[in-house]
Amino acid sequence: MKRIFYAGLLLLTIYSCKEQPQETEWISLFNGTDLEGWTPKFYHHETGENYANTFRVKDSAIVVDYSDYDTFDQRYGHLFYDKPFESFHLKFKYRFTDQWMEDAPSYTFRNSGVMFHSQAPETILKEQDWPISVEYQMLAEAEAGKPRPTGNMCSPGTDVYYNGEKSNDHCINSTSDTYGWDTWVEADLIVHSDSLIIHKVNGKEVLRYSQTQIGGEVANGFDPALKIDGTALKNGYIGLQAEGQGVIFKDIKLKEL
Repeated sequence: MKRIFYAGLLLLTIYSCKEQPQETEWISLFNGTDLEGWTPKFYHHETGENYANTFRVKDSAIVVDYSDYDTFDQRYGHLFYDKPFESFHLKFKYRFTDQWMEDAPSYTFRNSGVMFHSQAPETILKEQDWPISVEYQMLAEAEAGKPRPTGNMCSPGTDVYYNGEKSNDHCINSTSDTYGWDTWVEADLIVHSDSLIIHKVNGKEVLRYSQTQIGGEVANGFDPALKIDGTALKNGYIGLQAEGQGVIFKDIKLKEL
């Protein structure tokens, strides 16, 4: 009788192990050496041109560096990972530098971000300023003592639902603390297709929203055939932002959900 019981228990254990999905491993999106697997796109420039070596590798990190610029001239840039994702958990660390292009818009001061659910870089036109995408926005303190949360959401060419209603705001502030520009911050972006998106800052949830879709304004110069408002935005590309403010990205890793 005991043999039958243990045999049954063994079969049940094996069956349970087969039925439970295996957790996806974390993968590093950046090899720490060069920008292989990433594609840049700058406003006023063709896809693939890394204007003035803006995106470069230093000390095993991806750095947005304006050392080779004379003027910014609205050269909004993004560096896209070559593979699209649908549901995923992205982790990275960032820190701003003391570089800022003074002819960039004032809102870009100590401001950067990571785009996701973005259109493919090769579909972004030369004279398109921002990709149709959703953004995990990163901010740092701009004025002493004035709150400026990070881990916010911005929506160039897209819409989201916040607190159960379609948001009319281009950006939605998170509940995070305010951090100094030279402070390393750990960011988490948890994306369940178009159904639920969660932003975390230093391990703490600071924002959640849902129903990502094409719509809204802000993005300009896009191919009209790609912007069908109301279309659910279920997947797309991840892009690191360069808007005139120097920033460092490191420990960029992702787990598919």
